[in-house]
Amino acid sequence: MADVSESIEVAASPLEVYEQVSELSRMAEWSPECTGVRWSTGGVPGVGSRFIGLNRSGVFRWFTQGEVVEAVPGERFSFRITFGPVPVALWTYEFAATGSGSGSGCTVTESWTDRRPAALKAVFARMFGDRTKINRYGIHQTLGKLKASLES
Repeated sequence: MADVSESIEVAASPLEVYEQVSELSRMAEWSPECTGVRWSTGGVPGVGSRFIGLNRSGVFRWFTQGEVVEAVPGERFSFRITFGPVPVALWTYEFAATGSGSGSGCTVTESWTDRRPAALKAVFARMFGDRTKINRYGIHQTLGKLKASLES
C-alpha cells in the first residue's frame, strides 16, 4: 500500500495524461525535487526501461536509478527507484476517465511507496527531514503543475 497518494482531475484524456507522465524527461517541469531524467535505455518508456533521476532539495543534490515496472497506456505507469542496490521507492500514476465522450476528463492519482530499509529511514530523516511530509507536498505540486501544463 502506498505511503502517500493524491488525485487531481484534469481536462485531458487518460491516454494524453499517460503520454505526458510516462515521458519522464518532462518530470523536471512539474516536480519540485526532480531536476532531470536521463534515459539509460534509449528513452522508450516501457517495462524494463531504465533511467537516471537527478534531484535537488535545498543544498542537497543526488541521483537515483530508476526502472519502469508497469506501462499500460492510459491506465497505469509505475517505476521503482534505487540507489545502487538499495531500494528507495515505488512511484505509481493511475489514470481514469471521469466521464464519457470526447470532452471527458481524467482523474490522475500519483502514489509514493517508501521502500527504504528501516535503518536508512532514520538516518535520512535526520539529514533531510520527514520524507512522507516532503513527498506529500511534492505530489501536490507535481499534480498541480501537470494539470496546468495539460490544460494550457
